[in-house]
Parts: sequence; C-alpha cells; structure tokens
Amino acid sequence: MINRLALCTYFVLFAALFRMTVSAQQQVPVISGPPSDTLHLTLDSAENIFLRQNLLLLAQRYNVDAQKALVIQAKLYPNPTFNIEHGIYNTETKKFFPLGSDGQTTAGLSQLVMLAGKRNKQIKIAKANAQLSEYELYDLLRTLKFTLRDDFYNIYYLQQSAKAYDDEITSLQKVVDAFEEQKGKGYISLKEAVRIKAQLYSLKSEYKDLLEQISDQQSEMRLVLQVKPVYIDPILNPATLETMTPAKYPLPMLLDSAYTNRTDLLMARANTDISKLNYSYQKALAVPDLTFNLSYDHQGSYIKNYNGAGVAFDLPVFNRNQGNIKSAKAMIALNDATQKSAEATVQEQVYRVLEKTVAADKLYRNIDASFSKDFQRLMHEVLINYQKRNITMLDFLDFYDSYKQNVLQLNNIQYNRMRAFEELNFITGTNFFN
Repeated sequence: MINRLALCTYFVLFAALFRMTVSAQQQVPVISGPPSDTLHLTLDSAENIFLRQNLLLLAQRYNVDAQKALVIQAKLYPNPTFNIEHGIYNTETKKFFPLGSDGQTTAGLSQLVMLAGKRNKQIKIAKANAQLSEYELYDLLRTLKFTLRDDFYNIYYLQQSAKAYDDEITSLQKVVDAFEEQKGKGYISLKEAVRIKAQLYSLKSEYKDLLEQISDQQSEMRLVLQVKPVYIDPILNPATLETMTPAKYPLPMLLDSAYTNRTDLLMARANTDISKLNYSYQKALAVPDLTFNLSYDHQGSYIKNYNGAGVAFDLPVFNRNQGNIKSAKAMIALNDATQKSAEATVQEQVYRVLEKTVAADKLYRNIDASFSKDFQRLMHEVLINYQKRNITMLDFLDFYDSYKQNVLQLNNIQYNRMRAFEELNFITGTNFFN
C-alpha cells in the first residue's frame, strides 16, 4: 500500500503534468520583450513598410530616373561650333594684335547634321534602356516581395511550433523539480528520473535550434523592411487562408499571366529589342554625317573680307563600321535565343509550381480538422490513467512527444502550403493569392 508521502509525490507530479496539458492549449508568446522592441505586423503593413523604406528599391528607382534623363539627352541636337582667330603680331609693322588693314581675322561657324536617322535611332535605344531599367525595378520588387512574404509566413509557423517546445519544456521542468524534491526518498525510480531529464535536455537543444532558425528569418525580414533591430511578430488569421485554392485559376490563365507579367521575361524581350535597335543604329553609323560651315577671312584670302560656305563629310574608305555591325547582328541571335529559353523556362516553372501547389493544398485539406482536438482530449484521458498509475511516466511522455510531433508537422504542412501559393504568385508575376 502506498503511504501518504508517496501519494503526495504522485499528486505533485500529476498537478505539474496537468498544467503541462493545459498550457499546450494556450497561446503563450515564445519570445517576449519590451513592447517597444516588438513590431507587430500584418502582411499588408509589412508590405507598406517595405515599399517605403527598402534601400535597394530606392537605388533602383534612381537608376530609372537616370535612364529617363538619357532619353532627354538623346533628343537634343548637336550644338553648332563657332571659332574665331586674330593675328597676334604683325612682323612688318612690329605691332601686337594689330587692327584694321594691318590685322588679320578669321571666323567660322559649323553645324553637324546626322544622316540615316541616327538621332531617332538613338532616341529609341534610350527609351528602350529606360524601359529595361523599369523592368529591372519591377523584377527586384517581385523578388524582394516574395522574400518578405515567405519570411512572414515562415516566422509565423515557426513561432507556432516553438510554442509546443516552450510548453513541454516548461512542464517537464516542473516534473524534474518535483523529482528533485523527492530525490533519495525511494518513491521515484532513478531510471525514470534520468529518462525525464534526458528528454528535457533534448527538447532544450531542439528548442534552441528552432529559435536560431527564427532569428535568422527575423534578420532577413528586418533587412528587407530596413527597420531597426526589433522582434517582428507576424499577425495572421489562419481562417482567411482557408478559401485559397489553386483550382480557382486554370493553367492557361496562369501561363498567360506569366508571359505577360513576368519581369524577367519582359527583360529578355527588351534586350532582344535593344539589340535589334542597336543593329539598325550601327548600320546607320556607316553612313557619313555632314558638317555645314560658314567662314569669314578679313584679308588672308584671294580677296579682302572673304565670305564662304562649305560642307564636310568622312569618306567611308577604310572604316565602314563593319565590326560593330557584325557584332550587333550576333547579339540579336544571342538575345533571341536567351528570350526563347526564358519563355520555355517560364512555361515549365508555372506547370511545376502549380503541380506543387495542388499537392500541398491537397495534403493540407486531407488532414482531419478534429485530429488535433481529439489528440488533446486523449491527452486528458492519458493524464487520468497516469493518475491511476495504469500507465508509466515514460508511456505518458511518449504520447506527449507524439503530440509535439503532430503540432510541428501540422505547422510545417501549413507553411509549405502558403509557400507554394507565394511561389505561384512569384512565378506568374501576379498576386493571384493574397
């Protein structure tokens, strides 16, 4: 028959384990700090901060402005050239800077006139480069936005997983403390106490690794948001994610969106267009430009106060821009092949990511919604049986460990599903799922 001291010991252990199960059903913050050091963010508010403060986006916007300024420059005509010359010293009259009949002055005015449509071709190239810089901005925005949203969901579900560790560690620590109080009195098996401590240390190690993973994601998200070192607490209502389904958008619609909106594909097309414009421009450079000029000579010509007009142009004898033309033509073939490769890649990526999203969504929806609740109710029954000593402490802890693994797996499944939806947004270049 168990004496009173043993009954007290079992009661202490049971109370600690009961608190362990109750705490597993509560939402306790994993990492709590001063309110001023915690940034509570919804996904929309995080994106607003990102658009305002990300320095990479700001730098790329300046690049867009710089390229647009080059369009203005390309539209400008060449300036006319004016020159004037006056004699310094007259050797006959021994005068410096002589004027009138003793001096000699010449003057000229010239204007370059570009032929073969060079100016218009330069304008088109400048506009195409400005458009390319905008595509680069949108592609950077698309990439950083995917990183931000992925970090947001990853941190949220990692925090949910960390709570399972936090609850179990807290409860097991109470059990270990209860064991320590009864140490040496013979009511608790040394083997059982060592087993509990070993599991507690293992959980603490796993918990530390999980917190490191959360910290890494926090650091990446802070860099994207360009905020000071604070702890980011994602705010998410899981119920709003239930309506998301990949079946809402058929493959042809997703492909069409990708072909139209994928900025990396638009960049490939823009590079092909620029190479064609450059080829046309290089051929135009083979045509010599004209320089018209007016001249005046005071008394150095065959008559005094000579006035003349002329025209000058290069003779395309040796240099007809052959190398640049050949290089530009090769770049057309290169960029065209790159564009076709990008189109084929986009098609395969959309198909594969849609397949991945369908599988992730199917796995999530095949999970019995009552499974976790049934597990919690069963845990209560296990507690009662442990109170009656129908099961051992190790059996109970094994069951609780299964509960922890269930929580971790469910959170991982939910995160993988949301990441698949975000990848589909990223691959198609459109926020179908928001």
